Amino acid sequence: MTSQFRSETFGKRDDAVRPAAREASPMKSVAKRTLDVVLSGLALVFLFPLLAVVALCIRFTDPGPVLFAQERIGARGRRFKCYKFRSMVVDAQERLKAHLEANPEAAKEWARDHKLQNDPRITGIGRFLRKTSLDELPQLVNILRGDMSIVGPRPIVEDEISKYGAAFSAYAAVRPGLTGAWQVGGRSDTSYDLRVQLDVDYVERWSLGRDIKIVLLTVPAVLLNRGAV
Repeated sequence: MTSQFRSETFGKRDDAVRPAAREASPMKSVAKRTLDVVLSGLALVFLFPLLAVVALCIRFTDPGPVLFAQERIGARGRRFKCYKFRSMVVDAQERLKAHLEANPEAAKEWARDHKLQNDPRITGIGRFLRKTSLDELPQLVNILRGDMSIVGPRPIVEDEISKYGAAFSAYAAVRPGLTGAWQVGGRSDTSYDLRVQLDVDYVERWSLGRDIKIVLLTVPAVLLNRGAV
């Protein structure tokens, strides 16, 4: 993602990450939560046939559960179970450990980005689900429950807290999002440091107008598979 795109979409800011972030006013928080409930509720109703088809595809193409739940870090550091359609093999952790031990370059990539471009854990149907972001749709339930928001930083696991450093206070000031600045800005094509900067910038300059803009930009980003792995 170019610097021009970042400036036009999210506003200019200093490169230095400020350690603290102000939470939104109660009125703005209520407005954001209302938008979350309305949009996620409508999406679940209209997308139910698609969700059913995806679930059946997973069930009949790879043994194991349809959904995958992983503990993520939410607002104020609260832990919650983040739901996804399962896109990995059942023994994913064991395969990852063996792959990293046998491939030093992959181990470096994992340590740097906490992801792999060529991930041996991903199933055939899982690769398609990730490219189209369909694997993320069960998080609409997380949004209705109040764990997440439509727009916000992507939910992280505990091992990623250290990558945020002083910026973790900004991350924890809001609910993590189904989409956000990182997704519309290139997803896997961006570095982790840039992801952190985009998250902090979003929190510091949040507005309903910016949320709507990010939602609208998410559609072409997903359709064009921009930055998907």
